Amino acid sequence: MKENLLQQDKLTWTHYSEDEDHPFPVSYWGTILDIDDAGHISALYRWDPGQFCHFHRHVCATTSLVLEGELHVKTIENGEVVDTTIRRVGDYAKKPPGDVHMEQGGPDGALLLFELYAPDGQLTEQLDQDGNTLRTLTTDDLRRFFNKQQAAA
Repeated sequence: MKENLLQQDKLTWTHYSEDEDHPFPVSYWGTILDIDDAGHISALYRWDPGQFCHFHRHVCATTSLVLEGELHVKTIENGEVVDTTIRRVGDYAKKPPGDVHMEQGGPDGALLLFELYAPDGQLTEQLDQDGNTLRTLTTDDLRRFFNKQQAAA
């Protein structure tokens, strides 16, 4: 596969959002670049300016690289933001499973490359404000999406 990740108009994006009753404004986009049978996933995510992704916990190893903008990573405990780390263009992060957080796009939004490794197929748990699991995202979920994305291309 050969892609220029900064030529985003050639990629198929899925938009994620929440209704206005959600405690944080959620608006972000994702596209899967590759997924294999061993559990390796490459994906791009972008955040609209000042918008969040869902509150979640990674249950697999992740690495990420900020390609554009800046990302504000918010650690939340008991429904309150307790820490914020600002990651800028070029910042690389490698995290083990268990990382609980929410990301927010900076003033100009953010674009990140994510590499995930989930040999057991478990990727992330979307959480409610109290940290309870609402749903678990798996490699099978992403593979179904990836296959639809490839068929539409």
